[in-house]
Amino acid sequence: MSAFSLEGRTALVTGANTGIGQAIAVAMAEAGAEVIASGRRDCDETLEMMGRVSDKAGRSLILDFADPMAARDVFADQRIDILVNNAGIIRRDDAVDFSEADWDAVMDVNLKALFFTCQAFAKAALPRGRGKIVNIASLLSFQGGIRVPSYTASKHGVAGLTKLMANEWAAKGLTVNAIAPGYIETNNTEALRADPDRSKAILDRIPAGRWGRPEDIAQTAVFLAAPASDYINGAVLNVDGGWLAR
Repeated sequence: MSAFSLEGRTALVTGANTGIGQAIAVAMAEAGAEVIASGRRDCDETLEMMGRVSDKAGRSLILDFADPMAARDVFADQRIDILVNNAGIIRRDDAVDFSEADWDAVMDVNLKALFFTCQAFAKAALPRGRGKIVNIASLLSFQGGIRVPSYTASKHGVAGLTKLMANEWAAKGLTVNAIAPGYIETNNTEALRADPDRSKAILDRIPAGRWGRPEDIAQTAVFLAAPASDYINGAVLNVDGGWLAR
């Protein structure tokens, strides 16, 4: 079997109804995994796309991480080998005006839910001595950004938790890594792409000269879920067209 194959594995991808999560679910299905596509609403479009690249029946699961403990019972009664924590939200406002409600909403989904979903997965996977966690971080795991204080704080937290969990679980057979996407064409960046000045400033800094596509992240996620990456642990891998190198 190829070191990049996911045959015989079951993967849960959160936030899989659109964008990066959808692309990851499809790529993992194409690599041979049985994929559970989860979202706060149905993932019918994702399942249809998965069906075009795989003869395995994908499944859909409603998980709304407005409740950070939404996935606490997901792993106990079924074997899931790969967890991709992609679900996330963003709120924009000047730091001087940012509301407590927007702060709490973002931190609950992006950080608290991620940690407790990883914890629930680990409780099931550690006794088996094998499992793969791929968290979706951000360039704002390393930078400050503007007008997204809770998003920046949450993504710094994702990077830190990824390293902490890798430290605790690596010797027990679990790998925990993260991907830090650059500026990708998704709903989260729609406001930036619609602003000519911001869009130009962003493109001028990206050495690759283009916005990223969800598929750029998806294939990296397949790699981090596959046997090829078994000795990679605690890494936060930038997939940004060279943004951070500039």
